[in-house]
Amino acid sequence: MVNVYDVPAEQLVGKLAEKLKSEGKIKSPEWAGYVKTGVHREKAPSQDDWWYHRIAAVLRKVYVKGPIGVSRLSSEFGGKVDRGSKPYKARKGSRSITRAALKQLEEQGYVVNEKGRGRMISPIGRSLLDNVSYELYKELAKDNVELAKY
Repeated sequence: MVNVYDVPAEQLVGKLAEKLKSEGKIKSPEWAGYVKTGVHREKAPSQDDWWYHRIAAVLRKVYVKGPIGVSRLSSEFGGKVDRGSKPYKARKGSRSITRAALKQLEEQGYVVNEKGRGRMISPIGRSLLDNVSYELYKELAKDNVELAKY
């Protein structure tokens, strides 16, 4: 059985974002066009559909690292902040974006919140990710791309 670990993460997130966008169940918030993704960024994302990529990346992270909370998940999307002449320092990504993404995933049933432990992938979410991974695996195998364990 093919799962998330058998395909490249970047291609999986892109394919999953397309699938979530085409289903129409997940909507981008009004504020998504203006918000920065963390204190380590200077501007808002330039992609129009960045929200769907973030949702897909959050779902994959919950699959791989779950159970996981908002704070730990936001640090996965953080980066280094430029402090002028002082050394760079690691900062977390936006916890508000992470919370909003998790709420939308919970509403669709892809993620469940286990009290005291954090968010975990639900059977529906696991099935979605495994099916998208299988489709991507078939595409890559058809193109004769060497597949290593990711």
